[in-house]
Amino acid sequence: MKPMGTDPRILSLAAEVAISPEQNVPVILLKLKEIINNTPFGSSELKKVKQDIYCYDLIQYCLLVLSQDCSRIQGGWTTISQLTQILSHCCVGLEPGEDAEEFYNELLPSAAENFLVLGRQLQTCFINAAKGEEKDALLHFFEIVTDSLFWLLGGHVQLIQNVLRSDHFLHLLQTDNVQVGSTVMSMLQNILQINSGDLLRIEGKTLHSILDEVVFKLLSTPSPVIRSTATRLLLLMAESHQEILILLRLSACYKGLRSLLNKQEPGTEFSQELRQLIGLLSPKVYQEVEEQKLHQAACLIQAYWKGFQTRKRLKKLPSAVITLQRSFRSKRTKMLLKLSRQKEEEDRRLQLQLQRQRAMRLSRELRLSMLEIVHPGQVEKHNREIEEKSALIIQKHWRGYRERKNFRQQRPSLVEYKAAVTLQRAGSEVSDVISRELHSQAQERLQHYFMGRALEERAQQHREVLMARISTNIEQLMKAPSLKEAEGKEPELFLSRSRPVAAKAKQAHLTTLKHIQAPWWKKLGEDARDEIDVPKDELSIELGTLFIGGTKPP
Repeated sequence: MKPMGTDPRILSLAAEVAISPEQNVPVILLKLKEIINNTPFGSSELKKVKQDIYCYDLIQYCLLVLSQDCSRIQGGWTTISQLTQILSHCCVGLEPGEDAEEFYNELLPSAAENFLVLGRQLQTCFINAAKGEEKDALLHFFEIVTDSLFWLLGGHVQLIQNVLRSDHFLHLLQTDNVQVGSTVMSMLQNILQINSGDLLRIEGKTLHSILDEVVFKLLSTPSPVIRSTATRLLLLMAESHQEILILLRLSACYKGLRSLLNKQEPGTEFSQELRQLIGLLSPKVYQEVEEQKLHQAACLIQAYWKGFQTRKRLKKLPSAVITLQRSFRSKRTKMLLKLSRQKEEEDRRLQLQLQRQRAMRLSRELRLSMLEIVHPGQVEKHNREIEEKSALIIQKHWRGYRERKNFRQQRPSLVEYKAAVTLQRAGSEVSDVISRELHSQAQERLQHYFMGRALEERAQQHREVLMARISTNIEQLMKAPSLKEAEGKEPELFLSRSRPVAAKAKQAHLTTLKHIQAPWWKKLGEDARDEIDVPKDELSIELGTLFIGGTKPP
């Protein structure tokens, strides 16, 4: 989405870039420098101009131009160096808005990598150049590119790790040219002054390569400028990070570094930095550094432990506060309850006192009224009667109090007496004869119970069998066809396949009928479970008149 209120200069420039040929685009993009320079530095207007440039993809155009072959760009290194300045100034202080992820994760790393590539190309051209004027111009362009890269890193510190990990930066640092090497090492020093912590976040191999190159330039380069810059850079690394100082002191790669530094001829410019570096590498300083490191580690452990204890107390604080509140409220409730009870007791005591006073007043008034009614000659007699009644009431209350008191004192002995009586009643002995009789009676009752129970179970099983048979017959009758539709085979389904069972059933039926038809006086003394014998001739006669399942017709 394009921003509202865009600067007309940017609009016209974007339109011109869109319609112009590809070879003319780099020169057209140089007009951005004039727009940026004419805008007050640090103002909101400059931020708006940078946002417009980014929204109309002019920054992306600059990045594309820088990634092309420099020989095909109109104006050569002059145009390229100016475009690097434009790109770095446009990226620093820019607020991308919705495209922040693309800006920080893709555009900025690509810009830093292109700057390093351009630096390597300028380094190669500078080394291969023959004329002095050409070398000076290429060195000037190289310094512009490195300054643009440093400006970009100053505005976006997260790119420092990308630059330090880049192989192009390591190749730039490994040059043998004094001027180019001094420029690259100065840029590295400025980068570490911005954020030296990124030096320890890179891989160990890359860190060793950077340290090796700096130590090599310090010990082997005859140029005092390179040696001075290398000394300051190595001193900055050692002072900033104890890990690097320990590496320089103990690593086998840098064994004898202190003795080699002592052999260096002290110059007027960097003799102080060289002495500081030698002092840092001395055993005494190393011991102090180790003690300081241990002290810092102890402080860190104490800080973590104190933080853990504090967090633990803070976690327990809400529960402690709740416990205190609960205890305080409980104590306050008990105190208020105690005060209310004391107040109630006081009110009750006052009420009783008032009732006594009122009763005494009424009694006196009653006595006075009685004295007024009673004849003067009967007053003494009346007073004597009242005194006798009062004495009787006092004696009654006193005797009741005394008896209750005696009962309370005698209550334990009464309880013991009742317990003894209960134990004696329960402990009376029973004779052996009575015990045997009770045992035999209990055995007979148990035997009678279990025998009756077995008979009841058999009768219940018999009833269940009969009910099942009846249910089956009913189901067959319900499913049987009508007489018109019946065939010869279907009546056979209702015939029993067990003749003895049918005979036994008929016998039981006749027995039941005979027992029912018999007079009542013949049933005296008979048990309901006793079977009645039926003569066989009667049974055969009856069976001839009844249906027997399973029989064949004669």
